[in-house]
Amino acid sequence: MTSFFDAYNPNSFSAYSATHIAALVVLITGVVLLFVFREGLRRERASLLGRYMLAGILVVCEVSLNVWYVAEGVYSVKDTLPLELCSISLYLSVFMLIFRNRLLFQIVYFTGIGGALQALLTPVLGYAFPHYRFIEFFIAHITIIWAVLFMVWVERFRPTFKSIGITMVFLNVMLVILVGVNYITGGNYMFLARKPDTASLLDVLGPYPWYLLSLEAVALVLFLLLYAPFAGRRRSVD
Repeated sequence: MTSFFDAYNPNSFSAYSATHIAALVVLITGVVLLFVFREGLRRERASLLGRYMLAGILVVCEVSLNVWYVAEGVYSVKDTLPLELCSISLYLSVFMLIFRNRLLFQIVYFTGIGGALQALLTPVLGYAFPHYRFIEFFIAHITIIWAVLFMVWVERFRPTFKSIGITMVFLNVMLVILVGVNYITGGNYMFLARKPDTASLLDVLGPYPWYLLSLEAVALVLFLLLYAPFAGRRRSVD
C-alpha cells in the first residue's frame, strides 16, 4: 500500500505499454456505451444521476490528488496548482454537469475533448500502473471526455460556431494570466515557459516561444474539426 501512494516510486510510466493501451480501451468502451445507451439515459432521473455521478468522480479525483500532494510532501505552487488545461477543464466540467450550464459547455466541449485526448495519447506522467497517480490521471482525463459527450448525446447540448471564438478568447485570457503565474512561481503551467520533457505534440511545433503561436493555429484547426459534426445543425432547445 505504501508503494501505491509513494510519490518517489521509481517505476516510471511507459507510453503505449499494455496498461496505457488498456486505459485507452476503457475510454473507447465508455464512449461506445454512452452512445448506445443515450436514449435510456435521457430519462430525467437517469440523466440527473449520470451528471452527478460524473461530477462526483471528477471531484473525488481532484480532492484525492491534492490530499496526495500534501500527504506525500510534494505540494508546490510551482507545479501542483490546478492551472493546467485539463485541470481547468475538470473544474469547468464539474460546474457544467451540476448546473447543466450551456456557457461552460461551449468552452469545455473544445478544451475538454481536445486537451484530455492529447493528455491521454501523450501523457506527461511519471508513475506506472498500479500507482495511485496513474489511476487518478487516467480516470480524471477519461471522465472529462465522457462528461462532455454525456452533455452532447444525453442532454443534447450543441456547440456553435461562436463557441470556437469564445473558447479561443478564454484560452488567450488564461495564457496572459498563466504567463504571470509562471513568472512569479517559476512554474510551467500549460507549458507556456518551456516544452515538457516527455514526447508531445509540441515537439513538432518549433522552438520556444514560436511553438506558442503554432499551438494557437493547431488549437483553431482542432476546434474547427470538433465543430464540423455540428456545422449547419440547429441547436436543440430544452
